[in-house]
Amino acid sequence: MEPGINGELGDELRCAFALAREAGAEVHALQRGELVVEMKPGDEPVTVADRRGSEIIVAGLAAAFPNDPVISEELPPPPGAQAASRLWLVDPIDGTKDFIRGEDGYSVMIGLLRDGKPALGVVYQPVQDRMFYGTPEGAWVAVGDHVEAMHVSSVASAGDVRLVASKSHRSPDIDRIKERLGIKNEENIGSVGVKLCLIALGVHDLYVNPAAKTKAWDTCAPEAILVRAGGRLSDLYGGPIDYRGDLAHRRGLVASNGHVHDEVVARLAPLFAPK
Repeated sequence: MEPGINGELGDELRCAFALAREAGAEVHALQRGELVVEMKPGDEPVTVADRRGSEIIVAGLAAAFPNDPVISEELPPPPGAQAASRLWLVDPIDGTKDFIRGEDGYSVMIGLLRDGKPALGVVYQPVQDRMFYGTPEGAWVAVGDHVEAMHVSSVASAGDVRLVASKSHRSPDIDRIKERLGIKNEENIGSVGVKLCLIALGVHDLYVNPAAKTKAWDTCAPEAILVRAGGRLSDLYGGPIDYRGDLAHRRGLVASNGHVHDEVVARLAPLFAPK
């Protein structure tokens, strides 16, 4: 039995597990077929798999928790949803460009906010059958039947961090950040959620995204996991992520193991004027 299943949000966790696996199986099957790719505003791709995954998860959450509003990347947000005491945020395929290329660096993400703060998160990688999850009791990763607790690394100096960066959206800013911090180690992965979960797992230590392209559904689930593993997520200037304001994170993101966070924010401040 997975840790957390009998905890404070056990019913919610069981539901999120089931829906992430069901949606994951569906999108993985569709990935192997003919994908028609359309472009959304902001030059972001979307496929029938994104929409089908969204339908499965949104319908499942509505059936299980009819009083909770749900915001999905693929649907207009319900009016007033962000003011609710409980709100689900769904990204049916995080890392769509990886998905379209037939790669495995994408994930299915389901997160629950309570009073505007991430309380539960599930980030599922269908190809690997790897489930990252976080609850008020802790953070874990399950691969098949094997489950282990997650903890961030002990790296304490910015120059020693192992950076994880975008695969499809990597910008010249990343080279400026690496030079400023003295970073030598970098890996590139598609899904924002997987990047944050690898920091929670202690495999990486830092993710910096100065752009304004990420949205609330990109970070809700993995923030719940990262924080419970001892890490930290903020905007580029060290401020908390506001899930009750703009759905777009217009002030960028910094995710870390927590130990290097303040140093990274302070040292990057001269590179990026506040917005």
